[in-house]
Amino acid sequence: MSHDLRAPLRGISGFSQALQEEYGDTLDETGRHYLSRVRAGSQHMAQLIEDLPNLSRVTRSEIHRVRVDLTALARTVAEELKVRQPDRRVTFDIAEDLVVQGDPGLLRAMLENLFSNSWKFIRKHAVARIELGVTARDGERAYFVRDDGAGFDMAYAGKLFRPFQRLHTVEDFEGTGIGLATVQRIVLRHGGRVWGEGAVEGGATFYFVL
Repeated sequence: MSHDLRAPLRGISGFSQALQEEYGDTLDETGRHYLSRVRAGSQHMAQLIEDLPNLSRVTRSEIHRVRVDLTALARTVAEELKVRQPDRRVTFDIAEDLVVQGDPGLLRAMLENLFSNSWKFIRKHAVARIELGVTARDGERAYFVRDDGAGFDMAYAGKLFRPFQRLHTVEDFEGTGIGLATVQRIVLRHGGRVWGEGAVEGGATFYFVL
């Protein structure tokens, strides 16, 4: 399905770009605005189409459970984020000796999505912090990723892990709404559970039990 959708979308994107480049000067401001919305929409849809196979692979891939150093994985993911945007003033607080049983590839993908989610929503804060830790919840060992970013309204918490559902506009924060859905599927495949807590401009915390 994603393959079949790419061809007509490339046509929309290509012809709208050609229209913008060759006839942009003849359009008024409203026309140029409409055209830019068409291009932005096609680019966003292209990203959604790219994300569909990734979500499917997480669901179907075979799990190989081994001893995984979650602390070391998290430090690697954090360094990659800092290398991509070295100007960001973000402190990572990663707890020591977090060791779990799970699939290394899937758990890395889970941390990449959780850290990238926090990284995105702290963008408007000049100085920010992302934490990975562990706590006790209902007699279980619950790991968490916490940030002090934009947060969210708990009234909409039920939408957090639904594919392509977003609690913020694309204009405010980029993304397709697939990251947390991927996290949930990885955690469920490990027989665990995941949930989020937050407040508007009060940061967000995502807990997971494996």
